[in-house]
Amino acid sequence: MPEAVGGGRSKTTIALMSYPERNQSVECAIYSLQLRGQAAEVAPGVLRAVTAAPSSALATTVGREGFEGRLELVEGDDARFESEVAFSDETTFREEGTIDFGGGNRLRFRTVGVGWLGSSPEPELRHGAVIWEVDGGDGRFVGAQGLITSNFFVSDTGDVTGNHLGVIFVR
Repeated sequence: MPEAVGGGRSKTTIALMSYPERNQSVECAIYSLQLRGQAAEVAPGVLRAVTAAPSSALATTVGREGFEGRLELVEGDDARFESEVAFSDETTFREEGTIDFGGGNRLRFRTVGVGWLGSSPEPELRHGAVIWEVDGGDGRFVGAQGLITSNFFVSDTGDVTGNHLGVIFVR
């Protein structure tokens, strides 16, 4: 439970969600990363994306002006993302791939339904979103389940910036 602090607000640090009344053999881990890299066509309607991200912390401050969000670099290693994206038409796609967190700890994922990629206010960027289902992995992630959301941009030169939020159940 969050710890109460002044002004009726709560202070919470969440690296791992724990539910004491539930099965203790399952951990619910969360992560947030901003990955950057490239996507390139490998066949008609099929892209290969390769991105990476340093260890970071996402901080959001809510106030009178709405909110301010920022990524802060923290000590740690990089994560590496690789996927194959198969388009059904101009805007919808299915995707599968891996996210390697280092030390032999890798997640496998695939699209839930379809992802979407459309226009953005910036003419040289396309903006998209997708939900992935975790389908196990290696190392710590053997038997893992969960969902990852990605809100991303792809430039007209193939530059990719993806913002991930993952909730992963680990046994």
